[in-house]
Amino acid sequence: MLTIVALTISAQSSKEARQWLKQGEWRNGFTKAKPHKTLNIDEFKTQYQKNTAQWQTLFNWLRNTDLETIPKGKHPIPNSSLIASVEDSENGPLQKRNTESHKKKIDFQLVVRGTEGFALLDHASSTISVPYDDKKDVMRYNYDLSKTHFFNVKGGQFVIFFPSDWHIAKVEIKKKDQSIRVIVVKMDYVE
Repeated sequence: MLTIVALTISAQSSKEARQWLKQGEWRNGFTKAKPHKTLNIDEFKTQYQKNTAQWQTLFNWLRNTDLETIPKGKHPIPNSSLIASVEDSENGPLQKRNTESHKKKIDFQLVVRGTEGFALLDHASSTISVPYDDKKDVMRYNYDLSKTHFFNVKGGQFVIFFPSDWHIAKVEIKKKDQSIRVIVVKMDYVE
């Protein structure tokens, strides 16, 4: 039987980073969604400070866009190289979902409606199943199901997956309705 474990990485984050998140200047006026409790706040703060203009552009676009009615598909975000992928989709069986991590990009995923299931892989027990593809910026993994952390993200919340977050998205949840609307934006990861 699978146990759903909600990671609380934010509790392990530095006091300074938690205060920075709480102050909310990073929001740039965006109030339509809040970060999920699994957010690695220290990494978010670091990446935001290294690439402030890009993060501000993202949050401006989210603030000024009707996320419920924008057509599904890819939407260039003005004044940037960012592209928002608006997906009307469904969660599905875990065995049909791919694992992934990235080296060059950060996955920003905002659930507009529905509840999306996610999983974070345990590094110690996971092994590479498909080597890193530089063109697609993706690596795939074999993982130990018993050491995988599952959690749900509801409409009005977002998650951010950094290169160290080996993850699976759109994992079936324990609800009848598996339909979701999600906004996915690939942000630049700055070393």
